[in-house]
Amino acid sequence: MKLVTYDAGSGARVGRLDDGQVLDVGFDGDMVAFIEAGAPVRDERPVDGARLLAPLRPRTMRDFLSFRGHMENALGRLGLPIPEEWYEIPSYYKGMPDTVIGPDAEIPWPSYTDRLDHELELAAVVGKPGRDIPRERALDHVFGWTIWNDLSARDVQAKELKIGLGPAKGKDWDGSNVLGPCIVTSDELDVSDLRMSVRVNGETWGEDTTANMHHSFADLIAYASLAQMLHPGELLGSGTAAGGSGLELDRWLQPGDEVELEIEGIGILRNRIGTKGA
Repeated sequence: MKLVTYDAGSGARVGRLDDGQVLDVGFDGDMVAFIEAGAPVRDERPVDGARLLAPLRPRTMRDFLSFRGHMENALGRLGLPIPEEWYEIPSYYKGMPDTVIGPDAEIPWPSYTDRLDHELELAAVVGKPGRDIPRERALDHVFGWTIWNDLSARDVQAKELKIGLGPAKGKDWDGSNVLGPCIVTSDELDVSDLRMSVRVNGETWGEDTTANMHHSFADLIAYASLAQMLHPGELLGSGTAAGGSGLELDRWLQPGDEVELEIEGIGILRNRIGTKGA
């Protein structure tokens, strides 16, 4: 199934996409509650005038660095090698669920940055709780998959990373995380080799495949669950695909740019960049 959260004028509802048509699934609650309830699809009805929102407000957001190509491109511009520790553990930082927006929403450009950047990622939505999850059973805990545009204020991020606490305002502002356009349930999508691409104003800026992840999603889930329970509705991101950010190309977004992130089997996450400081 392709599941969405939509608004047709009376508030957010859970729906299903069927050949572009939104069907209400008859569930009174948000997407996280729907997942926790076992995804009960009841009496479906077509919805007119549906506007897609972010498919869910995740309970938590963990973002990893799994693509070696992105690491080589980004660190190479600084003349730095990939740390040996990167090969050993799939490290992550935590994002803020309240910053999430959805498809076709305008991406805010905060006043404090001059270098706004997109990041193309695949994200797993947890469906089954688990703690100390074995790698060989890790994908059993995935409910579905979505696209994540993990935006960055690169000039601010560069300063913050030198302090060693990880990103702060380089990642956190209202609208800095974009999810969508839907969640594709895990029974319908094999993520071992999915084509990924990013276009800005119709021009392809980068392409990659999930086959190039050094740390697999099984690795990410197993690591995140060490001595900690994962719950339905939590989000785990792959990290940026190679060529999935402007940083790697020394090409930068401008106000009014249309950014399209596409992942095979999921669709296109499309947004326009807003005016700086607006």
